[in-house]
Amino acid sequence: MQIDTTRSMKRFVSLLLIPVFALALSGCFHAEVTTDKQPSGQTIEKPWATGFLFGLAMPGAKIDAAQQCSNGVAKVETKQSFLNGLAAGFTFNLYTPMSVTITCAAGGSMSSVIPPPDFEVPSDVDEIETAEVLHSAALESARTDKPIRVKMD
Repeated sequence: MQIDTTRSMKRFVSLLLIPVFALALSGCFHAEVTTDKQPSGQTIEKPWATGFLFGLAMPGAKIDAAQQCSNGVAKVETKQSFLNGLAAGFTFNLYTPMSVTITCAAGGSMSSVIPPPDFEVPSDVDEIETAEVLHSAALESARTDKPIRVKMD
């Protein structure tokens, strides 16, 4: 009996490529949101926040940071770790867990002063005027490379 090594090798490679492509398509991501508050050493971590359908539905990702961070939040970081990506890849992204880390703000860093808005949209204007104000705010933000505050009455 003769074994066709070329055929068995092709089959082995094709079976190996399926999980490799599944992992590659699952992707990895990292998002970070920071505030102007100073971070403390206190963090809240949830390494397996449950998500479904490519992370579009996240019913298990709710974290009540207000109870644990009395001075507010300095930073929120979400990422898909290697193990999270592995779990997502094996389920073809039907189950898509992510790792969430919240860094609490340091004492005294809670700002009670709210800066004035850079632009205001009065309540009695129509959609076109509202769009013009928002467009101007976006242009100003792009020009200065800084966030712009818009107050909408």
